[in-house]
Amino acid sequence: MADHWTKLELDVRTFDAARFVTYAERCRAAGIRLTTLAELGDTPPHRRELYTLNKDCSADIPDRGEFYTFDEYIERRVDVPSFDPRGVVIALDGDTWCGLAATSDQRSDGFVFNEMTGVRAGYRGRGISIAMKTFGIGFAHLCGVDKIRTFHHPANAAAIEMNRRLGYVDAQWD
Repeated sequence: MADHWTKLELDVRTFDAARFVTYAERCRAAGIRLTTLAELGDTPPHRRELYTLNKDCSADIPDRGEFYTFDEYIERRVDVPSFDPRGVVIALDGDTWCGLAATSDQRSDGFVFNEMTGVRAGYRGRGISIAMKTFGIGFAHLCGVDKIRTFHHPANAAAIEMNRRLGYVDAQWD
């Protein structure tokens, strides 16, 4: 594991969504639809799709190690108090799940936490990640918080740069 994770935070009160509307427009023009797990239905088959998508997208994370089994994933990521299907943005190409931006509810601590943002390899480079993260900022509003936090392995330069482009800044927390 990395000795020093890059911790980032976004103040949603100052986030300028208008700067990123073209990403959502490009997705729509390419037939990519953004929705949430809540809108699709938090069902056992959708949880299996979410697991498979998360596993596929996590394969490129530096020092990730072996991904959870399905049962471990459900136990550690889904069947926990912070899981809320309204915070799980899914990018769909027809019926194909091609991206996710999962944010958990940490409102008791004053923020929501972006757990994972990923796009399947064949869909990368199209702005889907930025479109999903912009769409997902609405979850912070639903939770009544002003901050979104995330962290990355320092070698994950693309993810760090994408978050900084959105307005995330370096932060310190325990």
